[in-house]
Amino acid sequence: MNTNRVVIFDTTLRDGEQSPGAAMTREEKVRIARQLEKLGVDIIEAGFAAASAGDFDAIAEIAQTIKNSTVCSLSRAQEKDVRRAGEAIAAAPRKRIHTFIATSPLHMEYKLKMQPDAVIQAAVAAIKIAREYTDDIEFSCEDAFRSDIQFLAEICSAAIEAGATTLNIPDTVGYSIPSNTETFFRQLIAQTTGGEKVIWSAHCHNDLGLAVGNSLAALQGGARQVECAINGLGERAGNASLEEIVMALKTRHDLFGLETGIDTTQIVPTSKLVSTITGYPVQPNKAIVGANAFAHESGIHQDGVLKKRETYEIMSAESVGWSTNRLSLGKLSGRNAFRTKLAEIGIELNSEESLNAAFTRFKELADKKREIFDEDLHALVSDAIINPQEAFKYISLKIRTETGEAPIAEIVFTMNGEEKRSISEGSGPVDAVFKAIESIVQSGANLQLYSVNAVTAGTESQGEVTVRLSRDGHLVNGQGADTDVIVASAKAYLSALNKLHAGNHKIKAQGV
Repeated sequence: MNTNRVVIFDTTLRDGEQSPGAAMTREEKVRIARQLEKLGVDIIEAGFAAASAGDFDAIAEIAQTIKNSTVCSLSRAQEKDVRRAGEAIAAAPRKRIHTFIATSPLHMEYKLKMQPDAVIQAAVAAIKIAREYTDDIEFSCEDAFRSDIQFLAEICSAAIEAGATTLNIPDTVGYSIPSNTETFFRQLIAQTTGGEKVIWSAHCHNDLGLAVGNSLAALQGGARQVECAINGLGERAGNASLEEIVMALKTRHDLFGLETGIDTTQIVPTSKLVSTITGYPVQPNKAIVGANAFAHESGIHQDGVLKKRETYEIMSAESVGWSTNRLSLGKLSGRNAFRTKLAEIGIELNSEESLNAAFTRFKELADKKREIFDEDLHALVSDAIINPQEAFKYISLKIRTETGEAPIAEIVFTMNGEEKRSISEGSGPVDAVFKAIESIVQSGANLQLYSVNAVTAGTESQGEVTVRLSRDGHLVNGQGADTDVIVASAKAYLSALNKLHAGNHKIKAQGV
């Protein structure tokens, strides 16, 4: 075992998807998985196979697609969950089952209603079943940092004896602080029988804003796997950010002396893809991947950077992928060049019909926008073209607006193949569009979020709109992109309605 190598376990597709409204389609999950493989992630936690048929199918397709990274499915320490996970990952060249059970007195008494001995028995039984499907078994102690360390040592020792090869110690509720985390790992590893034979892992939540700090402290305490997500995505305050952990290890190699297999130039493209698909924008001052991460406003700082970059930058923008925003295609590009370029950036459309729809949309965009970048292509594919069999499809839009007058929107779209036309007033053009759509659809959904982001720099940039709708306790995101943000808004709303109409809602796992 290389004691200086840190295993990067990405849970964007599982724990990250538990962010409200961040549920992804199967095609979107596969796109992200391809990019994670390109990034160099060691383990891709593709989902929770027992949660739903949709999750199972997405994991199975990722298992068939990914060749270099290990594909993992989460499961509770229950036989049906474990077997479902094993079936979902069966096709993967490298596969892992990640099973967990709660270990804190609070969770055992009130949630599980189980005695400690029964918890250990359930964990051991689950690991033994998992070994029927793979030798790569991860066991997690949910709410570990509020657990008794003696009991943790006992259940971890039993897990190792049963065949677990990675032991994960999650800070499920973001309770720990870095100094405690380092000590906790050192003590637990020392007290666990066989602890030197396995890889120890940290999975830290960000409730106190300490997820990255706790993950790094765990590495100092002996962990050699970190569980993290792109952009820190995750339920509540999120998970530890992959990009921050990786760049901390790279930038402060003098302190940690640890290596990862991540291609850091793929960090920004991965961040943008995840943001586009989930509808969770990256805050401008976000470390590493925020738009302002390498911007300098102060004159003193600007002068210093011009004279010597290292005066105010501890890493270069190019090292994390900010230089990859390059011209990719133009209006004269042909279908084969278009298909090849999509493959290069990790997009594979699932049918010739989807490719044709994408190429038509590309040509339309090229007539409006002289320079088309990789980000434009990601937005274009997210813009309701992966699945041409949608209930609602945008056709055209006309807006009449004048200062002092109520805007009027006239929209044409198809509903289950039948063309619909509607006109409505609104307090603004976007409101008028949404009301026009609803006058026909009558979905009963409530608008929870509306956001607009520029896909690239410049006034010709596409506007990428995210709409979040809720109905009957379910949240869905819709995305639309266009150089006209009102058109993008209409597409985003129809995209969200398609997801509500599909009814493929997630049953969430109890996250570790």
